[in-house]
Amino acid sequence: MKRYLYGYLATGGAFLVLDMIWLTFSASRLYRPVIGEIMADTVNLAPAVAFYLIYLTGVFVLAILPAAEANSWKRLLIHAAVFGFCAYATYDLTNQATLKVWSTTITLIDLAWGTFVTTAAASIGFWVMRSVR
Repeated sequence: MKRYLYGYLATGGAFLVLDMIWLTFSASRLYRPVIGEIMADTVNLAPAVAFYLIYLTGVFVLAILPAAEANSWKRLLIHAAVFGFCAYATYDLTNQATLKVWSTTITLIDLAWGTFVTTAAASIGFWVMRSVR
């Protein structure tokens, strides 16, 4: 049980650090010039925390646990990348379909980011989980 908790926490820590770095550099350069008129001035923490907890549970259940059961890095990388891509596609393509100010550039960059950050965070969590005995 301890290894699952450490794996989840490591995944969450890695995702949070990487996402904060990304948002710090991309908010003013990528998002604000295109969608600035609909961006909030400050982050609403309750839905942000809810997102991270729900998303990390998805990464853990759908990518890390199947990879751990198979003891397979290949399975981890495929499942994490597919989950990240699909989850970010849901957000970005819905926004592109419904918002006047959303751009294809944001969608494509976000899809790449979501695939990368999910795979990187899942890899760290998987490695920690495998390391704890």
